[in-house]
Amino acid sequence: MAASDQVAASLAALNDREVEILRLLTAGHTIKSIATQLGRSEASINERLRDARRKTGVGSSRELARLLHSQKNWDRNPDLTPPVAPAEETRAPIRNGRVWSKGLLAMLTALSLATAGLVALAVHPAHQAELQAARMTDATKTTPLAGRWALDVARIPAEERPHQVTIAFAPAGNGRWHTVVDMVGPDGAAQHAESTAATDGVPVPISGTMAFIDSVALRQPEPGTLVMTLGKNGAPVSTRVYAVAKDHRTMTETIIWAGGTLPKLETTTFHRVD
Repeated sequence: MAASDQVAASLAALNDREVEILRLLTAGHTIKSIATQLGRSEASINERLRDARRKTGVGSSRELARLLHSQKNWDRNPDLTPPVAPAEETRAPIRNGRVWSKGLLAMLTALSLATAGLVALAVHPAHQAELQAARMTDATKTTPLAGRWALDVARIPAEERPHQVTIAFAPAGNGRWHTVVDMVGPDGAAQHAESTAATDGVPVPISGTMAFIDSVALRQPEPGTLVMTLGKNGAPVSTRVYAVAKDHRTMTETIIWAGGTLPKLETTTFHRVD
């Protein structure tokens, strides 16, 4: 028998799994990537290769794989698993010098999709409020004034103390602020004022039920500070400086009343509501 016939005969003795493993070796896989792709342990793959070498008498698994490839034994034997693609297509992508099997890549993709699904479930609906609060916190970093603020009425003298005062600032585009003030006075009467003004110092009308003011002009020297001048019939009533603290949770209001004498400064404190 010729040497080529002997090689062909010995290769024919290989079973399907041994041929499959040798074919993957030819395609450039490692023992580890073959084990991953076939769902076997590395020890099992090595044992199959030892059996193949013993059957054929070839001392090297790589050499045996080369011989099998050159003989195209899988083309002549219909019982053997045919190669699924040329080596350049069968070989898995290489990442950072490591060969990744298609099975492993598919598993990682599935895990990524599953993780994304779990995250989506985790944030709906139980954590929606927390995410909303986080978004609001991020927004106040660039616009600290934005939000609704409540006056700390406990610091107001009892005879002047209102039941409640809230002021809300909201960006209105083009450098303008929309301001809403709601107040429940010491007598329980509710009053409301609303305006939208640019920070250019130009007075604009105020709508609402606060009879002692009818216009407002704004200046904003920095993101966390707003200077508000209130007027009535074209004359100033007071100037109020709102300054947000570094923690963005409190805001100080300094009031300067207009008049012919030395103005008296009043300071109040607001706390963020939302």
